[in-house]
Amino acid sequence: MSIAGGYLNAVLAAQAAGCDTVQLFTKNNNQWLGKPMTSEDARLFRDAIRNSGIRLPTAHNCYLINLASPDDAMWKRSIDAMVDEVHRSELLGLSYLVTHPGSHLESSVEAGLSRVANALDEIHRQTLGATVQILLEITAGQGTNLGHRFEHIGAILNQVRDPDRLGVCLDTCHAFAAGYAMETSADYRATMREFDRAIGVKLLKAFHLNDSKREFGSRVDRHEHIGRGHLGLAPFRHILNDARFRRTPMVLETPKGVEKGKDLDVINLRRLRRLVL
Repeated sequence: MSIAGGYLNAVLAAQAAGCDTVQLFTKNNNQWLGKPMTSEDARLFRDAIRNSGIRLPTAHNCYLINLASPDDAMWKRSIDAMVDEVHRSELLGLSYLVTHPGSHLESSVEAGLSRVANALDEIHRQTLGATVQILLEITAGQGTNLGHRFEHIGAILNQVRDPDRLGVCLDTCHAFAAGYAMETSADYRATMREFDRAIGVKLLKAFHLNDSKREFGSRVDRHEHIGRGHLGLAPFRHILNDARFRRTPMVLETPKGVEKGKDLDVINLRRLRRLVL
């Protein structure tokens, strides 16, 4: 949800749409530096969350951050920006902070994964005592993006010094584009078994529920409204009725807008809730 006009507005918008959780950017998602957050900003947000019934509020970090960068200056800048993201999330009392692992660019997959793990160790060192948990997001795998194989995430978790401060966010559009099938019950079970083997299903702390404009295995990240893309409704039905994830926050990142006078977030939420058995 947008924080335009104040962080409080993200909570109010989530309530108006009938959401049980909320995800926001703590600053402009395409700028390195954000406007300083005041104690009043944070207090109003925290009070709104407390009075709303919304659970496990989450932030997504800035899109400029690349924790896998082989360039030392960019890597250091990304660490500094991520430390700031953690501090901002702490002020707001958020549960999770989602990040893409990053892109290895001209280096290798192995070097990039090691770079991410080292960056996370430094971020953790600089934010001792922080309670917000960083979630590594499954990606579609465009270009040299890491995280489109479950094994990538597993390798990062195996290398960091404090893996207990980390979790994972599974984006359905990304997983589908990366080649993880979920259409049939058998497909879904197989994908979750692979996730559990490579990462551990207990570390799956959040979902992004998005359909895909592009086809299976395309490795292209293009979100679509629920049931209007190449995933269809079946994968969402499997996730929503999996007892293991009954209390796991699930966030929509579908395109914003209005259709026939109705908010598209409300339309997408209604489609998802109709799938719950």
